[in-house]
Amino acid sequence: MGRNYSIGVDFGTESARAVLVDLESGEVVASHVKDYAHGVIDEELPGLGVKLDKDWALQNPNDYVEAFVIAVKEMLRKAEGVSPDEIVGIGIDFTSCTMLPVKRDGTPLCNLPSLRKHPHSWVKLWKHHAAQKEADRLNEAASRLEDSFLPRYGGKISSEWLIPKIWQILNEAPEIYDEADRFIEAADWIVWQLTGRETRNMCTAGYKALWHKQKGFPDRSFFRSLDPRLENLVDEKLSRDLLPLGSKAGELTGEMAEKTGLRPGIAVAVANVDAHVSAPAAGVVRPGTMLMIMGTSTCNILLGDEEKWVPGICGVVEDGVIPGYYGYEAGQSAVGDIFAWFVKNGVPPAYHREAKEKGLSLHELLEQKAERMGAGESGLLALDWLNGNRSVLVDADLTGLILGLSLDTKPEEIYRAWIEATAFGQRMIMDTFIEHGIPVDRLVACGGLPYKNRMLMQIYADVLNREVSVAAHLHTPAVGSAMFGAVAGGAFGSIVEASEKLAKLKPERFRPNQRNAQIYERLYQEYRRLHDLFGRGGNDVMKLLKQLKRERGVPIAP
Repeated sequence: MGRNYSIGVDFGTESARAVLVDLESGEVVASHVKDYAHGVIDEELPGLGVKLDKDWALQNPNDYVEAFVIAVKEMLRKAEGVSPDEIVGIGIDFTSCTMLPVKRDGTPLCNLPSLRKHPHSWVKLWKHHAAQKEADRLNEAASRLEDSFLPRYGGKISSEWLIPKIWQILNEAPEIYDEADRFIEAADWIVWQLTGRETRNMCTAGYKALWHKQKGFPDRSFFRSLDPRLENLVDEKLSRDLLPLGSKAGELTGEMAEKTGLRPGIAVAVANVDAHVSAPAAGVVRPGTMLMIMGTSTCNILLGDEEKWVPGICGVVEDGVIPGYYGYEAGQSAVGDIFAWFVKNGVPPAYHREAKEKGLSLHELLEQKAERMGAGESGLLALDWLNGNRSVLVDADLTGLILGLSLDTKPEEIYRAWIEATAFGQRMIMDTFIEHGIPVDRLVACGGLPYKNRMLMQIYADVLNREVSVAAHLHTPAVGSAMFGAVAGGAFGSIVEASEKLAKLKPERFRPNQRNAQIYERLYQEYRRLHDLFGRGGNDVMKLLKQLKRERGVPIAP
């Protein structure tokens, strides 16, 4: 009898990553990454000459299907000796909330020639922030409810979430709203493309669409209070039929099997979110361990035995991560994006030449130089809000700040200060959980940043003053999706059983250097003062500057 395998596909911000996991050893036997043909669309619709307004971030849904097909085909080609007959399941995860309007048969509105030039017919990526006005109005209305859902979401709904994005479409393009038979998470849409049938998952509904396992969606009267046209949104354009994580959404269609080289009929798991699906792959299946999924942004996952209200969290959902527990989500809107922005815009030509001479990337060169410095040596302190603040302030209009610059400041010092700032942001999130009764006993990191960057992980251990473990798999979300695919395919009785068999951590653990930790504690207290001054209304200069920029007609990137 041959071995069994499962496929996991992680749809990230820029690309899709497919892995094939051996269900006996937990090893990834083959993988492939396919970039989206059009990437993030934030300036104009590709090939159409339609300019986008500030704070927009769109994608092309056809890129997702193409990426799935190519990534899976190439992965199978690399998997020597593995027969498609040995593959028992497929699982996928997606950035969220990434949503799109579709017809009743699943056709995206942007694929209709008559609507292709309309920006609202395209996918709204998770970091589309142009629905802030709608989010503000929703928060105001929800705050007046006698039994408000806001405390479950840290006190504030983000402009990144489903209802504000739908409401923006209704306000700015009612014809697109009327034309859409369904508004759907991209995660559920891609499962629809694989199975031929629409299904919806509890995870995205709970974290991004105001759904509660015991109470369901907010009452129609609430949606009517927002806008009479939204009264029947849930029943007309969403769905109350939601499936739990780990269940089977359907089976791979013959058409998709032919395109990929897989066999038809393979079990396809219910869709999941990239952050949440990472938990079992990193061995996080019980309370007390906070997971940091670190890439372009950072998402945090923490399990609890009961539902508690924590300021600034992205949500707490029963069975939202691991069945039987409450899953808490928090996060930072930019981490790797900050480092990439600085390398692209803040490094002088001499450093480019030095990196080329040494055969290093600019990131590697800056890391080497920054690693020689100790805590506090740069003389700098930064606020990591270059893409707004997700947790704990939930404010997309906040911007970045750096203090201590002098004529002697070097690029590596600024680079290190941005890394430290993101670590301080993580400390704020961790401390907020602890202060509100959710214990954090250990830390596990996963994603591209901790997998590759030892200096960054040591700084995080020092700032957080906690030991940090790192998941062994580079593509942790994809491995987690493969685990859920294996559960849907019947290879395991539960996701906890799959995790206990397949999850892997690197043997090395990052332990805090107490001398650095003491210095970072002093800096962190200053970070908290700046955080509260600029983030809690003490000084709204960031918002004033952004408003002046808008008034001058300058596009503000999402």
